[in-house]
Amino acid sequence: MASTNDLKNGLVLNLDGQLWSVVEFQHVKPGKGGAFVRTKLKNVLSGKVVDKTFNAGTKVETASVDKRGMTYSYAEGDDFVFLDSETFDLVTVPGSTVGDAKNYLLDNAEVTVALHEGTPLYLELPVSIEIVISQTDPGLQGDRSTGGTKPATLETGAEIQVPLFVSSGEKIKVDTRDGRYLGRVSS
Repeated sequence: MASTNDLKNGLVLNLDGQLWSVVEFQHVKPGKGGAFVRTKLKNVLSGKVVDKTFNAGTKVETASVDKRGMTYSYAEGDDFVFLDSETFDLVTVPGSTVGDAKNYLLDNAEVTVALHEGTPLYLELPVSIEIVISQTDPGLQGDRSTGGTKPATLETGAEIQVPLFVSSGEKIKVDTRDGRYLGRVSS
């Protein structure tokens, strides 16, 4: 148990049997009445964001979330198997928990897996990755200087938009948060 005075960003709360991560919080002391804490909470499993207000000093139940460095090993049906870097145990994470992160999971990729009582909650990928374009249409002559984009399929099967001058087989840098092209990687 913790008090609302102990809240900080990233803290995971157990409210009504659901896990909520504190995205932001603000202590408010109005001129009249008691102080309170205004928070923005994100549901750890569904990603839903809600605003919630607590009276100052109210006790809230915290949840222990263990973040571990793991290495992606392989996919097994809809599930993904990771190797725990500390214990060398294989941890199976359901595809629903992995979500869109599967678009950027390369073999032997280092990720952080958040666990609560042994249950995987979510994955944290590096902010950017280097990945090879498996297929894209060639750019037309004269299109080199324009700001246009074209679809490209990555080696993981994900599709993103890239500039017209990028070709198949090139290694590029991609933002894992929104799938944005960040640039070419020189060999």
